[in-house]
Order: sequence, then C-alpha cells, then structure tokens
Amino acid sequence: MSERPLTPPPPLRIAARKPPEPAPDEREEFPAEVEMPLLDHLEELRRRLLRSLLAVAVAAAACLALVRPLVRLLEVPAQGIHFLQLAPGEFLFVSFKVAAYSGLILALPVVIHEGLGFVMPGLSRSERRLVAPAVAASALLFLTGLAFAWWALIPAALRFLVSYGADVVEPLWSIERYMDFVLLLMVATGLAFQLPVLQWLLGMLGLVGSVTMLRSWRWVVLLAAVAGAVLTPSTDPVTMLLLTGAIAALFFSGVGLVALTERLRPAS
Repeated sequence: MSERPLTPPPPLRIAARKPPEPAPDEREEFPAEVEMPLLDHLEELRRRLLRSLLAVAVAAAACLALVRPLVRLLEVPAQGIHFLQLAPGEFLFVSFKVAAYSGLILALPVVIHEGLGFVMPGLSRSERRLVAPAVAASALLFLTGLAFAWWALIPAALRFLVSYGADVVEPLWSIERYMDFVLLLMVATGLAFQLPVLQWLLGMLGLVGSVTMLRSWRWVVLLAAVAGAVLTPSTDPVTMLLLTGAIAALFFSGVGLVALTERLRPAS
C-alpha cells in the first residue's frame, strides 16, 4: 500500500485591519500656535514695541526735515488767515508736532505688521481669514477719514469760524492752536471711520447680528452726537454736525455690510 504524500495546509487569510484614524490635531485649528513661557511672550512684545517705536522715530525724523512744506500744506485750508508766533519757540514745537503726527501715519504699516506678528500665532484658522480684509478695510477707511476731514470738515469749520464775528475782530491766529485743531480733527476723523470694520468683525465672529445693530440705531445716533462733540477740537456746530452725520452714515453702512455677509454666508 503506497503512502500518499503530505500536502502543506492552505495559507491562512487574515483580513487586513484599517489603520486607526489619527486623532484631530489642535494645530489644524491653530496652525501657527507656538507654546512659549510668559517671560518669552513679554520679551517678544518688548522687541516688537521697540521696532515699532524705532519706525515711528525714523519716519518722524524724515518728516521733520521736510516740516516746512508740510506746514504750508496744512495752512492751505485757511486761505487769507495770518498766522502768528505768540511765544518764543512756538513754531519749533509746532514742527515737532507736525513731524510726530506725520511720522506716526507713515509708520503705521510697520506698527500694524509688528502687532499682527504678535497676535497671529494665537488666532484660529477662521480668525486668521478675517485679518487681511479687516486690515485692508481699516487702512482704506482711515485714509478716507483723513480725506473727509481735509476736504469737508476743516474748510466748513474754518468758514464758519472766520465768518462769525468777522465784522468785529480781525482773524489773526496762533500757528500752534491752528495746527492742534487741524491735526486732532484729522486723526479723530480717521479713527471714527473705523466703525464699519468693528461692526463687520463683530458680525463675522457671531457676536452681534445686523438686526441687533439696527435696533440700537437711536443709541448710536446719540453716541455719534456725543462723539462729534468730543472728537472735534473746536466747539462750532458745523464741524460737530458733519462729523456726527458721517459717523451715523458709517454705522448704517456697517449694518448693511453685516447683513450682506449674513446673507452670503452658507447655512450651517
């Protein structure tokens, strides 16, 4: 009887197991987050502040070298007015003020860059998407506020102030008082024009909706009147009314922008 040859058993087939899905990483939500001790955060903040101050100082020094053309440019709205130096060194202090304001405006891109470099690592991915349009809109509105103050507020205020009592007193103005009026009004108007950006950010973050903003329009008009009285360096009603109307118009524009954003946002 012949023996049958032994055959090897068939290979075992084992179903391949799927690799475990990776756990969600927090870095996907905070892609630039860096863990740093508190002292390192303070040191980074100090370095960025020093670089910002250095940029402002360099820009102010450059503007100080060209301060006379800048002063003549700022005197353009006050045509026919004679400016006086009422104290020794008054024009010297005016030159420093004009150079400081101009240097701060010129150095704003560097200051904004340093500020964003400090806060960006702590922002989520959705918050980081808001930075570029918010900064661009803020810069555009600030320049628009400067232009509005230069072409509308300052000429209207000066016409009112010169015509009021022109048959009684002769307008001889202090150069320092005039520069304070012009510079403060322009900067205050540029800051007031940031209102739509603030509204848009609040709407995009889901903190305040357009309906809620619109319901509070009476309070906003009242606050705009108060801001128009506080932000204007003079007490003439023309400047206050123009600035109040501009702030109210910006508020309603911001409400419309938030409503448009809500309409275009996909439903979750």
